[in-house]
Amino acid sequence: MELFSLKNKTAIVTGAAGLIGKKHCEALVEAGANVVVADMNEEACNAFAATLGDKHLGIALDVTDENSLKAARDKILAKYGTIDVLVNNAAINDMFENPGLAKELSAFENYPLDSFRKSLDVNVTGVFLASQVFGTVMAENGSGSIINLASTYGMVGPDQSIYRDKEGNQTFFKSAVYPVTKGAVINFTRFLAAYWGNKGVRVNTLSPGGVENSQDDYFIKNYSSKTLLGRMAKASDYQGALIFLASDASAYMTGANLVVDGGWTAI
Repeated sequence: MELFSLKNKTAIVTGAAGLIGKKHCEALVEAGANVVVADMNEEACNAFAATLGDKHLGIALDVTDENSLKAARDKILAKYGTIDVLVNNAAINDMFENPGLAKELSAFENYPLDSFRKSLDVNVTGVFLASQVFGTVMAENGSGSIINLASTYGMVGPDQSIYRDKEGNQTFFKSAVYPVTKGAVINFTRFLAAYWGNKGVRVNTLSPGGVENSQDDYFIKNYSSKTLLGRMAKASDYQGALIFLASDASAYMTGANLVVDGGWTAI
């Protein structure tokens, strides 16, 4: 359907080497876009971009480094001449190297300040900088679509009960920083949509729910029970929403938060 076509458009996906990032890239390719696979690891970006086809580009960048983003911008413009879609997907989610310390360190009372600041830098500052560097090109050209990835947890507080084992022991706490940063992304979207609306740049949020990715069966059951659809997402479940936001199918939509979470926030 032509309304959803991204033919001759150039789309950048940050955090593109991850599970969902790859699915974003594949959907954009299918819609006809020239796709820039952007992540920290250059080898991984180039390898994945090669699987998408010759016209796509792998590029290493750090969303917290303005110079890195500007160098990427220049390389993209030299190859394609335009930037039409930005998917701000890069983010840090809570992980602790030592599972034995996960409960202690993830508790709010003990959560490390350095970890909080690092997530703020990537999840919020990174979205700000990438939007500033790449979005300015769109604003100067008078068109474009920026899609900021948030989360169910940007709208509701985490239900800590789903992080308990079969015996009812709390094995992990979802920390404050992920909801804080994803809530910030949602409101940053509103700011930027209002700021660049007169420049023809649309800015929307896509808020996904949890994706099934080799978690243990008990966690999957707990999480699924919180959704109206009774399951976690498949990695591919966000592709349609992404193309809708990237394309002219959503031409009169900006400043919005498209929630695709299986009905979690509807309960």
